[in-house]
Amino acid sequence: MGHFFDYHGDSSPYILSNTSNLHDISTHDSELYTTARGSAISLTYYVLCLMEGNYTVKLHFAEIVLTQYNSSNILGKRVFNVYLQEDLWLKDFDIAKEAGGVGRAVIKTRSIHVKNNTLKIRLYWAGKGTTNIPYIGCYGPIISAISVDAVGLIVGLIGGVILFLCLDFWIWKKCCFRYRRDDILAGKGHRHLLGDIRVFKFSEIKAATSNFKSSNKRGEGGFGSVYEGKLKDGTIVAVKQLSSRSKQGREEFIDEISMISSMNHVNLVRLVGFCDHKRPCVVYEYMRYNSLSQALSDKGAKGRLTWPVRVQICMGVAQGLFYLHEGSNVQIIHRDIKPSNILLDENFIPKISDFGIAKQNQNRKTDHTKNIKGTRAYMAPEYATRGCLTPLADVYSFGLVALELVSGKPVRQSFADDPNISVFDKAFVLKDMKGDLLDLVDPDLGNEYSPEEALRILNVAILCMGSCPPLRPTMRETIQLLEGRADIAGFQDEKRNVNKEKVLADFQKLRKALLMGETSTQPFVTETFVTESSVETESLITESRAGPSTQPLETESFVTEITELT
Repeated sequence: MGHFFDYHGDSSPYILSNTSNLHDISTHDSELYTTARGSAISLTYYVLCLMEGNYTVKLHFAEIVLTQYNSSNILGKRVFNVYLQEDLWLKDFDIAKEAGGVGRAVIKTRSIHVKNNTLKIRLYWAGKGTTNIPYIGCYGPIISAISVDAVGLIVGLIGGVILFLCLDFWIWKKCCFRYRRDDILAGKGHRHLLGDIRVFKFSEIKAATSNFKSSNKRGEGGFGSVYEGKLKDGTIVAVKQLSSRSKQGREEFIDEISMISSMNHVNLVRLVGFCDHKRPCVVYEYMRYNSLSQALSDKGAKGRLTWPVRVQICMGVAQGLFYLHEGSNVQIIHRDIKPSNILLDENFIPKISDFGIAKQNQNRKTDHTKNIKGTRAYMAPEYATRGCLTPLADVYSFGLVALELVSGKPVRQSFADDPNISVFDKAFVLKDMKGDLLDLVDPDLGNEYSPEEALRILNVAILCMGSCPPLRPTMRETIQLLEGRADIAGFQDEKRNVNKEKVLADFQKLRKALLMGETSTQPFVTETFVTESSVETESLITESRAGPSTQPLETESFVTEITELT
């Protein structure tokens, strides 16, 4: 089961064939390698009813798709893992590399002791190799034949014809390709099932929401409106319908579906299904208390946000982000963490939602992009101004959310009666002036909160909101700090010491570039440009800006940007 969303060729992407590009394969064996079974993500084979004992497993491979004779696929690279009885057997397996070229056979052999009468063989794409270049292609795992031999017994399993095949397929944009996308996403003719994800007909969505009745509307944002709905089986759901004016385009709509459907965590919203229409709809599990933003702004709902509930929400969001950053094979950066994207169920368990602009970080390295997306008020400065994207951008946004949880005020709202000072500004003023951070606590809580916990959360939030990315904690470290398993002051001192030399080295590079009259149109980007004020860095900036007056305008404005953020 499953579909290649981005594939639109004439033949099936699941059964692949090539009879003309085989090399050094005997006539007797050639039939094994002219066809192959393929999948976007995973192929799982089960051999059932085996007697307990030792068996020899042989896997037959040949790269018959990404061949030099196929100009549209010549740049493709197929890399996947192979598991035997859940144990990793072949890691980052590249058929062409192992065989010494395309169109050549390679056989992998391993002995295995079978218990419980079942043998499981799984081929799994783990996020490496080609994803969508060239545009049309099938880059998931493929296999030509399997054989399992036992002493006195030979069980021949050729090409999956006799073998029971199970495709563990999850929708993922970078590996799932458009395969008759309009028909598949729209669910024409019948209801499709993608794992546990349903594809709804638009008529079903209309019936569930009473034709998008205004009384069923539960929220509205830049993407469109959210409605409460009831399916035929009685399940209450939330339906997000994209507005025609929405900034979220069709590709981001597919991104959101694929991202959520491939993840499973208590603090991530669960996708029920979707409907591809002129105005696409995404169907989620229903969240009784809507978003954190609405809960904080609605007086009735805010009364339920007791201190223990706020702490629970803070920890839950942290756990959800930790899962995105470190809990899966492919690191995911959300890019739009804010209270309106944190949903609350009937037990106030927080669920991170809205993955339309989330970004996969396959190599877990810094990404520099000009395509900056998200909500400006919650963007990390290095991402908003220079397009420098790492998981630490999410950490920054988390700090703002934590501050809102404690203060009960949006970060853009003025603090007390001064319209020029926001909650964000006040937090840093109190920190720098060694004032009482408890002045930030939501007055609606009265005395019904823990000063110790409040100070811990506020101090961690300020660490997360630091302007220098390397001085921020990771989400793993953030959780340790929030739980009191790490000392905040000690952590901050350690971070400063580790990064001090790197910070100074980066500014030395900038100074050298300015003095040499660097005219490159590429921005000079480092990980530690934006730092907290210090005598050393301030003097370096001043000295750098005192360089020759012939410096390019772009360079001068870039230095100004740094000093303003420092």
